[in-house]
Amino acid sequence: MSERIIIVGGGAAGLMAAVTAARRKLDVTVVERMPKPGRKIMITGKGRCNVTNNTDLNGLIAAVTKNGRFLYSAFSKFSAEDTISFFENAGIKLKTERGNRVFPQSDKSSDIVDALVNSAKRAGVKFVTGRVKRLLVNDGKVTGIECDDGRIINSDATIISTGGKSYPLTGSTGDGYELAASVGHTIMSLRPSLVPLVVREGWCSSLQGLSLKNVAVTVSEKDRQKPVFSDFGELMLTHYGLSGPIALSASAHMSKVPETHYYFDIDLKPALDEAKLDARILRDFEKYSKKNYSNAIQDLLPSKLIPVVIKLSQISPEEKVNQITKEQRLKLINVLKRLRLEVIGLRPIEEAVVTSGGVKVGEIDPKTMKSKVVDGL
Repeated sequence: MSERIIIVGGGAAGLMAAVTAARRKLDVTVVERMPKPGRKIMITGKGRCNVTNNTDLNGLIAAVTKNGRFLYSAFSKFSAEDTISFFENAGIKLKTERGNRVFPQSDKSSDIVDALVNSAKRAGVKFVTGRVKRLLVNDGKVTGIECDDGRIINSDATIISTGGKSYPLTGSTGDGYELAASVGHTIMSLRPSLVPLVVREGWCSSLQGLSLKNVAVTVSEKDRQKPVFSDFGELMLTHYGLSGPIALSASAHMSKVPETHYYFDIDLKPALDEAKLDARILRDFEKYSKKNYSNAIQDLLPSKLIPVVIKLSQISPEEKVNQITKEQRLKLINVLKRLRLEVIGLRPIEEAVVTSGGVKVGEIDPKTMKSKVVDGL
């Protein structure tokens, strides 16, 4: 008789575990509370699904903001290259984009979900729809699960892969923390990570919906000079502050919010140094030499951003550009190269892509992901 494996949660981790175990001829059952597995995968990467990052072991570990060494064994046994091979062998063509981010060529996250679910079914994995109420424990060993409806499923080993507490509508409501705690695991405080940022500046609300592409960002902790994060890419302005890929990535490096505030500096023209930007501005001013300042920077910026830049540069919008001094141009350049916002908070965990905290990693064997607290988990 094959060893029986129960996997609680049918997301990316649960499905990967299911495929791997079933291919080893184990008897695998996935218990998923949502009608269809892989719901959260569907919304990743704006619906395109960033499958992995095409980098080596050191690159993967360096991208983990806290305790990356814990994942050394896991990444050594199953690398980014292995991930790419897995999906390509499942018939999914992949592509690598800027920042070594790997996506399906179709740009459809549903293809990734289908590849995982179909691979699991072909390997003989059974799927059960239901919510796990509790873990069954006998003589210090997890021996199965009980569902909300009273169903009991026995196992030789149980895997908790319920995900964090972000995006609860996809089924991630933190059930796994309660299950782990019920058998003695320590749960560290939960915080949102990869989450939009709340800023002090009220003018952000007037720019709601504005997307800034190809900008450079530097984040520094207040009262400290050394940056904690820098990146290049896309940013979205919202009524509360900042969202988009760069803002989400930056949030993972702001562990002290809201106790400590951070400065978020945006370089709107990263391709131009200050001298080249000044030359560009002079060309525009010459082109619009008889126009007001507010009209002369229309080629330089999105229209929605112009009133904000005018206010921050402290130049009258009615001033004729042929009257603007070099000192005034330097003020404008400073705004364009260092558009500063002060981050004072993070959006709620329900809006986060990732949950920080959770099961204490010191209670998990990093080589096997087995619990050190209880057998069979």
